[in-house]
Amino acid sequence: MPSQTLDLAGLTTRIVGPADAKTTVVLLHGFGAPGDDLVALAQYLGPRAPGTRFVFPAAPLELGGLYGESRAWWLLDLARLEAELRGGGRVDRSNELPEGLPAAREHVSRLLDQLQARFSITNDQLVLGGFSQGAMLSLDVALQRAVPPSALILMSGTLIAEPVWGPRMTQLEGVPIVMSHGRHDALLPFGVAEVLRDKLTAAGAKVEWHPFLGGHEIPAAVLAAVGDLLRARA
Repeated sequence: MPSQTLDLAGLTTRIVGPADAKTTVVLLHGFGAPGDDLVALAQYLGPRAPGTRFVFPAAPLELGGLYGESRAWWLLDLARLEAELRGGGRVDRSNELPEGLPAAREHVSRLLDQLQARFSITNDQLVLGGFSQGAMLSLDVALQRAVPPSALILMSGTLIAEPVWGPRMTQLEGVPIVMSHGRHDALLPFGVAEVLRDKLTAAGAKVEWHPFLGGHEIPAAVLAAVGDLLRARA
C-alpha cells in the first residue's frame, strides 16, 4: 500500500493507503508505545476495507529512559501506577481529568483539521480511534469537536473525565462505535469499560461491544470487527 510521512500539527504522521480513499481512519497509539506502533494494522485492515486511508500520528511526548523510542499523549504517575499494580488493585479513574489531556486534545484536533483540509476529507468520511490512552483521547476529541467523526474505534480504553464527558455524550447519538476490552485487563478495569459502554449506549451511540478473554491487547477478533466497520463505510 502507498505510504508517506508528513508533519501534521507538529506530529510525525504515517499515512498508508490510496490517494483517492473514500474513508480515512486515524488511529492513536497507547502510552509507552513507539509512534509507529499501530502502523502494521494497515496491512491487516487494508485488504478488508479497500479504499481506506490509515493515519498514524506519533504522540508529542517522548518518554525516553528505559522506554526507548516510546511516546505518550499525556504523562502518567508511574510510581503510583506501579504501586497500584503491586497491590493488585484495579483503579477506577472515572473522575480523573489528566493534566495533559487538554493539550493532547488540541494537538489531535488540529491534526484532524489539517488532515481534512489537505485531503478534502468530510466529517462523514472520517473515523477516529485508538488503543488504551489513544482510545481515551479519541473519545475525548470526538466529544469536543463541533461535528464528531462518522465512527469511533475504542480498543481497551476506559472512562476518565466523567464530569466533562458525561454532559457531552449525547453528541455521539447515532455514531457507530466499535468498543473492545479484555476481561483480564490488569491495567484498566473491565468493569469500568462496561460502565463507559452503558453511558455511551444510553446517550444514543450505536455501540458494538466486543469483550474478550484476555488482557490489555488487541486480539484478532477485535481487528475483524474493526475491519467489518470499515468495510461497511468504504
